[in-house]
Amino acid sequence: MSNTISQNLSRRERQIMDAVYQRDRATAAEVQEGMPEAPSYSAVRAMLKILVDKGALKIEKDGPRYVYSPTKARRQAGQSAIKNVMETFFEGSVEKAVAALLDTTAGQLSSEESKNIQRLIQEARKEGR
Repeated sequence: MSNTISQNLSRRERQIMDAVYQRDRATAAEVQEGMPEAPSYSAVRAMLKILVDKGALKIEKDGPRYVYSPTKARRQAGQSAIKNVMETFFEGSVEKAVAALLDTTAGQLSSEESKNIQRLIQEARKEGR
């Protein structure tokens, strides 16, 4: 998904993407099964078509059924979404984004998580990121 695509997904479309990502490939029935308070089967099929048209999903015929899969890996789509959030809300500043994240997780960050974050920062520095 391009940055524009990820910004233009409705709540239901994001739920559909999550259901597809959980399975890697999914039929409309499997997507419906994986959604909270799922809409009708025909509504799910209509939204899947919209996501194909937006370029977020691809479709292939597998015997008598259609199977949907993401056009980007979940990690790649997540990185695009994070980049959008950083540019939109934090002026592209990693520092501001991390500060906001730490504010929202006050008291929830374990010492293990803190150590892992510090390790990731050190690795990024070594790699010149």
